[in-house]
Amino acid sequence: MQPGRNRIIADNHPFFDLHTHGFVRVAAATPCVRTADIAFNRDAVLAEARKAHDRQVDLLVFPELCVSSYALDDLVMQDALLDAAEKAVGEIAEASAGLIPLMLVGAPLRRSGRLYNCAVAIHRGRILGAVPKSFLPNYREFYEKRWFAAGRGIAGERIGIGGESIPFGTDLIFADDNRPGFSVFAEICEDFWAPDPPSTRGALAGATILANLSASNITIGKADERHLLCRSQSARTASAYVYSAAGHGESTTDLAWDGQGMIYELGDLLCESERFSLAPELCIADVDCGRILNDRLRLQTFGDAVDAAGRPELAFRTIGFDHRPATGDSGLKRRIRRFPFVPNRQGKLDEDCFEAFNIQVDGLMRRFQATSGDSLVIGVSGGLDSTHALIVAAKVCDRLGLPRTTIRGYTMPGFGTSEGTRSNAWKLMDALGIHAEEIDIRPAAKLMLGDMGHPFARGEDVYDTVFENVQAGLRTDYLFRLAGQHRGFVIGTGDLSELALGWCTYGVGDQMSHYAVNSGVPKTLIQYLIRWTTRTGQFDDATADVLSAILDTEISPELVPAGEDGEVQSTEDTIGPYELNDFFLHHIVRFGQRPSKVAFLAWHAWRNAGKGSWPAEFPAHERREYDLPTITRWLDAFLQRFFAFSQFKRSALPNGPKVSSAGALSPRGDWRAPSDATAQPWLDQLRANVPSGDEG
Repeated sequence: MQPGRNRIIADNHPFFDLHTHGFVRVAAATPCVRTADIAFNRDAVLAEARKAHDRQVDLLVFPELCVSSYALDDLVMQDALLDAAEKAVGEIAEASAGLIPLMLVGAPLRRSGRLYNCAVAIHRGRILGAVPKSFLPNYREFYEKRWFAAGRGIAGERIGIGGESIPFGTDLIFADDNRPGFSVFAEICEDFWAPDPPSTRGALAGATILANLSASNITIGKADERHLLCRSQSARTASAYVYSAAGHGESTTDLAWDGQGMIYELGDLLCESERFSLAPELCIADVDCGRILNDRLRLQTFGDAVDAAGRPELAFRTIGFDHRPATGDSGLKRRIRRFPFVPNRQGKLDEDCFEAFNIQVDGLMRRFQATSGDSLVIGVSGGLDSTHALIVAAKVCDRLGLPRTTIRGYTMPGFGTSEGTRSNAWKLMDALGIHAEEIDIRPAAKLMLGDMGHPFARGEDVYDTVFENVQAGLRTDYLFRLAGQHRGFVIGTGDLSELALGWCTYGVGDQMSHYAVNSGVPKTLIQYLIRWTTRTGQFDDATADVLSAILDTEISPELVPAGEDGEVQSTEDTIGPYELNDFFLHHIVRFGQRPSKVAFLAWHAWRNAGKGSWPAEFPAHERREYDLPTITRWLDAFLQRFFAFSQFKRSALPNGPKVSSAGALSPRGDWRAPSDATAQPWLDQLRANVPSGDEG
C-alpha cells in the first residue's frame, strides 16, 4: 500500500461523512450539578452542550432532573425553585440556537396543579416537547409519589413553558425531518425497570434510539443491573439505548451517585463512561440507525409485535426538527470488528470458540449416527479447510468412543501440489492416528485431459479452468467411490467464504459432499479455531505442531504448477484477501447494507493496522491494512461473484450446520436467492458513491 493513499480524496466528499451512511453521533452527558442551584446547573448543562457541539454530537442525553438536581426531597415543591427551573429550561433553549445537538434535558414542570418529572427535548432554540415520567418509584429509598404525578396515559396534551405551549405526553417521538432513521423516544429512570417499559411502545412506534434520563443512586451490583436492562431493551426492541445517570454533585444525604453513562445498539455495548468521576463526562458513540432499520426489516417478529400492539405509530405524535449536522469527515466513533465472524469477547473467548467448534462436532456426529456407516471419508490436502474438517471428525470419533481409524483420509497430489502441503497432510494424518492413504490423481487427470483433447495433454502449458476442474472433480469422484466401497460418507471441507465467492468446483467437485461440515464457517474463523485448538490443548503436541505449520502456509488451491520463480498459485491474489471478503459478506448478508456503506466501514476498520483492536493472540506479522482503492477493488469483485456468479452453487449446497449468528448461506436456512440474478444494482451503487481518487 502506498503511503498516504488512505486520504487521497477531498474531505468534503459525501462518502467520508458518517451521516451519509445512516450514523447518528450520540452522547450520554454527566454534567456537574449542585443541589437546588438552578443557575449553576443551567450553565453546566450548556457547558456540556457546547462541548458536544464541538465534538459534532447529534443527540445529547442528560440525567434526570439535571436542571434542578434530583435529590431535593420537599424542595422540589417550592415555587421559587420551580419558577427558576422553568426559566432555566427556556434559557437553555435560547442558548441552543447555534448548537448542533438535539438535547434531552431533565426538569420538573407544572401543569394543571400537578408536578411532573420530565424529559424536555430542545433543538436549535426551540423546545420541541416534554415527556413525563410514567412510573414513579415509591419503595425503599424512593418517595417520588410524594412529589410527582405519573405521566402514564398522557397523550395528545400540551404544557406551558415560559409562556409557550408545547407538546406534552408519553406519545412523542422526535424525528429528523431530513434523515430517516434518526428518531428518538425518551423515558425516565424507573420507566425501564418496569415490566413493560414505555420505550417498548416507542420502538414499536418507529423510534430507533431510546433515551433514558436517569438519576438512579448507586448500590453494590446496580451498575451491572443497568447494563443488563440496557442491553436487553436494545436487543429486544431492535434499537439503540442511551442511558445517562446522575453523578457527583447530587445530594449524598442518604444516597450516593456514580454518573454511569452507556450506549447500546442491538445488544452491543458501544461505549460507557467512567463511573464516580469528579469531572463532567461525555460518553460518545456513533449509532448505526441504518443497521437498526435493516435489522427490523428482517425481523418479522418485530413487525408482528407492531401489529399486535395496534400499530402504535398511529397513536404517537412525531415532532419533526430540522437537524443540520456537521458535515465532512468527522471520523467514526465506534469499534468496528475487523473479523466480524471471529469471537472477540475477552472474557468469553474460550467459551465462544468451544461453542463454534462443537456445533460442527455435534452436527457431524449426529449425521454419522444417522447413516449407520462404517467410515468417514475425507480428502486431506494440508490446507486450512480439510485440516479443520479433519480435526472436527477426530473429535467426533473421540466423542463416540470410536477408533480414529474410522476416518479414512486420502491425500491426492495433483499437478500443483507442493511438497510442503503434501508433507503436512501426511504429518497431520499420522499425528491424529487415522487410516491414511495417498492416491496420485495425475495419471487419471492426464488420461481425461487427453480424452478431451486438452492442450495440456499435448505438452502445452495451458492451465485454464478446465485444467483445474479436472483435478478437483477427480478428487471428489474418488472420495465418493471410496465412500461407497467402505460404507462411509464424504465429509465436505469447503467453507462459507468459498461458497460466498463461488470458489469451488460445482457438482463432481469440492462443492459436493455427503455433509458439508465447514459450510457455516468462514475462512477467518477456521484460522482462528485452529489456533484455539492448539492454544487450549484440544489435541496432543505433535498434532498442535502440524496445525501451526499449516496455519503458516500460503492459501492456495494448488491446481497449477509453481512458476519458474517458485511462486505457488495464490487464491487471495485472484479473489482478494479472505479477511476483506469475510468482512464484506457479514455486512451485506447479515444487514443488507449498501456497498458504499460497507466500503466506508471497511475503510475505517482496515486503513490503519496500528489502530483498533485485533482478535486475542492474532499474530502481529499478519496484521494488514488496506487503502480505499484496494477495498473498493475487492468489494467490486465480491459483489460480482456473490450476486451474479455463484448462487447456483449455493442452491445445491449439501447439508451442514449453521455456526455463527452473523449468517450462513444454505438455501434451506439464512439465504435464498435466484441463480440468474444480476449484480448491477450493487455495482452501480458502489461505483456511484465511493470516490475513485479523481475527485478533490
